[in-house]
Amino acid sequence: MTAALDDLMEKLRSVEAEIESELARRREELRFRIENRRIVFEKEVLRIHGELKTRAARYLIDANPLMILTSPVIYSLIIPIALLDVWIMAYQAICFPVYKIPKVRRRDYLVFDRHHLAYLNVIEKINCAYCSYANGAIAFMREVAARTEIYWCPIKHARRILGPHPHYQGFADFGDAEGFREKLAEMQGGVKIAGT
Repeated sequence: MTAALDDLMEKLRSVEAEIESELARRREELRFRIENRRIVFEKEVLRIHGELKTRAARYLIDANPLMILTSPVIYSLIIPIALLDVWIMAYQAICFPVYKIPKVRRRDYLVFDRHHLAYLNVIEKINCAYCSYANGAIAFMREVAARTEIYWCPIKHARRILGPHPHYQGFADFGDAEGFREKLAEMQGGVKIAGT
């Protein structure tokens, strides 16, 4: 990576640290904390949240009928996501040890904590669990795919891509044949993953 890109990556890490600090400040404002992976709200906050909850029956009565009719289509996505999730777990378990690619910890991507919110009714909590699973599973799959790409094809694209994975900036530039061969030898000599 060039010095300019190294500087930008350092600025990015600094901004990420600032974001984490701001999130911690916001948690204090919202009067909750995380203790041993548990979310703890102040009692008064829980009382207020309970008062703001829309009961499940009222939620259904007030719902747009088209939303209720389309919900089976939305929830049907769970089938391909779950199948792909299982397949990706098997893929990683079989292939990553062979190539000495560090495994992705799935539990780091699947976060289920919205059920602690007292202002959500049971339907909203199910909806939140579904979205947490779908997005977490896809993020897990993306990281497995990214680590595969690091090993086999660490080359940037010629065209700009939206939302590249975090490892992308370390790839060889498009058209840099020597850089690619060096990067490939480096990666296949032992994939280095930040944070592992």
